[in-house]
Amino acid sequence: MMRKIAGRPAVITGAASGIGRSLAQRLSRLGSPVVIADVDAVGLGETAASLRGPVLSRVLDVRDAEDVGRFAAEVRAWLDLPLAAVFNNAGVATSTTVLNSVPEDDSWLFDINYWGVVNGTRAFLPQLVEQNYGVVVNTSSVYGLLGIPKNSAYCAAKFAVRGFTDSLRQELRGTGVSAVTVHPGGIKTNIVRARSCAARASPPSPCTPAASRPTSSATPASTPIPTGRAARWSSSPRTSTRSRSPPRTGRPRSSTAASSGARRGSWSDRTPTCSTRSRASPRRTTSA
Repeated sequence: MMRKIAGRPAVITGAASGIGRSLAQRLSRLGSPVVIADVDAVGLGETAASLRGPVLSRVLDVRDAEDVGRFAAEVRAWLDLPLAAVFNNAGVATSTTVLNSVPEDDSWLFDINYWGVVNGTRAFLPQLVEQNYGVVVNTSSVYGLLGIPKNSAYCAAKFAVRGFTDSLRQELRGTGVSAVTVHPGGIKTNIVRARSCAARASPPSPCTPAASRPTSSATPASTPIPTGRAARWSSSPRTSTRSRSPPRTGRPRSSTAASSGARRGSWSDRTPTCSTRSRASPRRTTSA
């Protein structure tokens, strides 16, 4: 798949670290213009600085469907080439028994791991269908294939991603657009760290004057789920993942501002406040 989209634009959420960062770096080395997003502004800035080619960086909370829609519009305006791939990769994890689970924690996890995938898919799908080309890649987990003790909420969300993407795949037949589910195994990334980072829930528009930018409450971080050689790609045997290749005309505009050297759409200078949550049932992350 990476060879098929090499040199073509891709969007990656959860790109501040882990597999999201690795995906961005790999595609950038292959000549692809890369759009990266994450709620962790500091990590996102580090990822952007490590990329070679054109990059659009955007602080984004994938739970906010309206802001994800605005993000998709910004990406469309920035690109001069058809969008090749959307990687809905942002995710978090908790670990506790059902008996000791906290409903608020489960809702937080589900909002990111499932609804974040749905929001990203809905925001970019019209563009992909319109151009009759592209692929949506949704990150599930091996925990989306079987139930694991002390991971009921995580498994439920990843099973939901799998079901959502399987249904979407059938709906997209004949459109030129593919949908793929990835089921990674356990790989050590930031998702195994028991920490929640706070950042702006609604990042300001890059065109909004500083004096009029709204403030907002802190929210937990969206951390990418890892993938690797053990990843399982789920697709229908009767549905090809090949997409129609568009003509390569034009080049994406550079996201680097000539006056300041800042990357367009990037708020990587905003440092999130990190703290460990204190709850009746302490949050602990898992490795898959």
